[in-house]
Amino acid sequence: MASDHKYLPNPKTAAIVGCPFSGGQPRAGVDQGPIHLVNAGLAGQLRELGWIVQFDGHHQFEEVSAERDPPIGILKNPRLVSKVSRAVADVVGAHASRGELPVTIGGDHSLAMGTISGTLSHYPDACVIWVDAHADINTVESTESGNIHGMPVSFLLGLNKPNIPEYEWVKPRLTPSRLVYIGLRDVDAGEKKILREQGIKAYSMHEVDKYGIGRVVEMALDHVNPKRERPIHLSFDVDALDPSVAPSTGTPVRGGLTFREGHYICEAIHETGLLVALDIMEVNPSLADAAAVQATVAVGCSLVRSALGETLL
Repeated sequence: MASDHKYLPNPKTAAIVGCPFSGGQPRAGVDQGPIHLVNAGLAGQLRELGWIVQFDGHHQFEEVSAERDPPIGILKNPRLVSKVSRAVADVVGAHASRGELPVTIGGDHSLAMGTISGTLSHYPDACVIWVDAHADINTVESTESGNIHGMPVSFLLGLNKPNIPEYEWVKPRLTPSRLVYIGLRDVDAGEKKILREQGIKAYSMHEVDKYGIGRVVEMALDHVNPKRERPIHLSFDVDALDPSVAPSTGTPVRGGLTFREGHYICEAIHETGLLVALDIMEVNPSLADAAAVQATVAVGCSLVRSALGETLL
C-alpha cells in the first residue's frame, strides 16, 4: 500500500459504512448488497492491505420513519431518502473529520447525496469521479420515473429551483468543474441537456472505446484535478461494469466497462494518493442466481481493494 497519501494520517484507517437502503429506487434487494459484501470478508481483505479497519455494524436507520411519505410531485419516498441521506452525510463527515477514509457500501445510489455531502463538509474543494452507466443528474423537472437514485447529482449541484424544503440540508458545495463521469451509456434526454448546459465533463463508453481506459482516466483527472492536489471522492455504481462482469444489479446496461477497466480506474485513483472517500453502490443480490450474485459481490470487494492499494504485482 502506498504510504504517501496526501490527506490521510498514518496509520491509515478505513471506515466501512454499511448502508442497506433501497428507498431511492423500486427494486427490492439492493439493501442486501452491503451485508453480502461484508459477509464476503471485505474488512479482513482491507486489513491484509495494511489498513486499520473500523466497522461498527450496518446502519439500519431504525429512527427514520416514512410511514407517511406521499410523493412530492412524482418523487417517490422523498422524505425517507432525504432523512437517510442526511444521516449518511453526518456519518461520512464524522469519519472524514477524524482523518479516516469512509468506504460506503450501498444500497442504492441516492445515498451518494449523503456520502458526497459528508465529504464536502470536511474537504470543501474535493472533486468527484462518478463511475456509472447513468448520469443520475435528473432534476425534479426532468425526471420521468420519480426514482431519486437517478437524481442525487442534481441536488449536490443545486440544480433544483426552487429547492425542495426536505432537501435544503444538501448544500450545493459541488461545482460542475469538479465533477467528471466515466462509463456513461444510458443517459436520459433531459440529462444530456443538463450535462451540456452545465458544461459537465463526461466520458461515455464511446470515449473509453476510442481512447482506452488509461487515457480516459488521465483526461478525467486533468479536468477535475489538474494540479493533482484536490481530494478525490470516487463514487462507483457497479452497473458501470458490463452485466457479464456484474450481473446482480438493478439497472444493467450492455456494453459496459470490462473487469480490468473498472479495476484500472480504482488503481489509478489510488496511485494519486488523493482518495478520501469511496462509494460502491447498487449491488443487488436478489436479481440473479447464486453464481451471478457471488461474482458481483466478489467484484465489489475487489474494486474496493484496488482503490485502497491492491496491485497486480
